[in-house]
Amino acid sequence: MREIAAEYSAWRQDGERLALATVVSTWGSSPRPLGSRLLVSGSGRMAGSVSNGCIEGAVFEELRNTLKNGEARLVDFGVADDLAFEVGLACGGHIQLFLQKATEQHDRAVELVVAERPFTLRTDLTSGALEFLPGPPASELPRRDGDRFEEPFGRPPHLVIIGAIHIAVPLHRLARVMGYRVTVVDARSKFATEERFPEADEMIIAWPDDALKGMEVDRSTAVVILTHDPKFDLPALRSLLKTDAGYLGAIGSRKTSQNRLEQLRSEGFTEEQLARIHGPIGLDLGGRGAEETALAILAELTADRFGGAAARPS
Repeated sequence: MREIAAEYSAWRQDGERLALATVVSTWGSSPRPLGSRLLVSGSGRMAGSVSNGCIEGAVFEELRNTLKNGEARLVDFGVADDLAFEVGLACGGHIQLFLQKATEQHDRAVELVVAERPFTLRTDLTSGALEFLPGPPASELPRRDGDRFEEPFGRPPHLVIIGAIHIAVPLHRLARVMGYRVTVVDARSKFATEERFPEADEMIIAWPDDALKGMEVDRSTAVVILTHDPKFDLPALRSLLKTDAGYLGAIGSRKTSQNRLEQLRSEGFTEEQLARIHGPIGLDLGGRGAEETALAILAELTADRFGGAAARPS
């Protein structure tokens, strides 16, 4: 829903009738994950994707029919014969889509997404009725249970970069491309400037522990500490280890990382708490430039967030 929220809101304001296709089941090599959506308007506008392009034309026509007859229904697409390249999934996958007209309930769901208010959306795949489950989502991933499809909508991922050093510049740009809301924190106003970080959502000129006190930190929050200075690193880590931050990483050599852990251990932090800290930070991609280091950090963060094979064992 988040990927089409802007178009949905704008087209509704234009008085458009809308229909949506949602990926509710996948088998094999599906190109798009559960919960992916394609939005079609009565005037023929289209947003989002359910297949990265390979069946979009066919789904577009199905949604145009949905706008005419109002019928909510499940539709299957897959590769079954030589017509795969005409209408199908060339990668050999199979997906099931739920098609329905947009309702006032969808309007409400988009409003909650835009307002960044956590909820879980449950769709009845027989009637199309929506149910809103309050509270923070128990999981990040959509799931299907028989005729019910549940989608968690937490806050959008938030990356907090502590230390406005040269690596932070490409990191904040990459993070924005990946859909993160980005906050840059540094006590040094000469480093943390809008000129250096034009795409940051927020700039905070303060010591890290002071900045973190006024910040909502939960599982959707990733914090990357780039200061490489105990005066900044340790106060930040002391604060963050008491939160539910989804990812904690601190730059530095193995020796620096070990010294950090020893200091925190001597202050009473447990091994379980210390195991949350990624340090040295980032996957080993071989590069050492600012851009390569930023990519390595974001790659590790992504693997950790989604449980990828490159993630550090818990």
